[in-house]
Amino acid sequence: MDRIKILFDSQEELLSGKNKVAQDNGIIKRFKHPIITTDHVPLFWKYDLNPESNPLMLERQGINATFNAGAMLFEDKYTLVVRLEGNDRKSFFAVAQSENGIDNFRFWDHPVNLPQTTEPDTNVYDMRLTYHEDGWIYGLFCTERRPKDAPGFDQSIAEAKCGIARTKNLIDWQRLPDLDSGKDQQRNVVLHPEFVEGKYALYTRPQDGFIDAGTGGGIGWALIDRMENPIVRDQKVIDPKVYHTIKEVKNGQGPPPLRTNEGWLHLAHGVRNTAAGLRYVLYMFMTSLEDPSEVIFSPGGHLMAPQGEERVGDVSNVLFSNGWIEKEGVVYIYYASSDTRMHVATSTLERLIDYCKNTPADGLNSYASVKSRNNLINKNLDFMKNAKLRK
Repeated sequence: MDRIKILFDSQEELLSGKNKVAQDNGIIKRFKHPIITTDHVPLFWKYDLNPESNPLMLERQGINATFNAGAMLFEDKYTLVVRLEGNDRKSFFAVAQSENGIDNFRFWDHPVNLPQTTEPDTNVYDMRLTYHEDGWIYGLFCTERRPKDAPGFDQSIAEAKCGIARTKNLIDWQRLPDLDSGKDQQRNVVLHPEFVEGKYALYTRPQDGFIDAGTGGGIGWALIDRMENPIVRDQKVIDPKVYHTIKEVKNGQGPPPLRTNEGWLHLAHGVRNTAAGLRYVLYMFMTSLEDPSEVIFSPGGHLMAPQGEERVGDVSNVLFSNGWIEKEGVVYIYYASSDTRMHVATSTLERLIDYCKNTPADGLNSYASVKSRNNLINKNLDFMKNAKLRK
């Protein structure tokens, strides 16, 4: 019993700890501590606490990672549906909540009991939460299965589809059919929170294979008639992958966009090649209120990239976000680092709109980049001279 008390006391110290701002570039504030790690997972998910059946108090079912969480305000609490990965590599979802959105996140007693389709999931991950105007909370996620015709000599071949479930209370989930988009595999599918032309609108990411985007790279847009029979008959790419940019390999919508008076704010991830492997960063763009498929502002470069300890983990050099929350103009960006842990950064609608509208677009070559920077330098030199800030 002494070891049990030590474990619980140590975890309570972690769960009740306070977070604080560590960095502020005027756009976002990053916080010092991760908000959810494997150490935040309830001990009774990992240990058999009965000394009779576990006299040595060994961990029985380990958790390898806590990451890629969908997010929403639920019953006035900052609520995350976190992807947890067990030591067996299987992922599942669980709800964690906080009163202030930046620390003291605690998991509910049980993980999400996700119903199956007629074709059971091998693995599920990266749920996006959308509170839709039809009154349902939808969770769209990636479901992974092994194709029936996959050769036995290659046990890494997999197929990705968009799984769909909906709920009113985050406890009882109704599983809907997987998204049918023809021959395309799908990851990073996100449901728009409002009807568009009387239909459900989806941000898709069509791809040729399980890993490679191939010819289908980019954030797509599709309208479907019913979530109960989700069939994509036509989709267009509204934010393509582009050579020698932060999204040259692939890109995908993060959380559902946020409505503002000036347009829809979007957070996405972009992937590029480096000598050390793929690098995932977060970037933003805005689309029109009248036509959410029309990009109106596209600031160049990344909003956030892995820094310091964020660069180290199961899959290093990765930032990924599929959840954010806006409350009273403050935006809480929930992001994972290196497929290992969850963090939070904060901003405001005002600052993110300013960032999107006034950050120059990517000129797509070095000459254009230098020209844009010189415009800023010359503007500042004139200002400094007139304000007598420089001798």
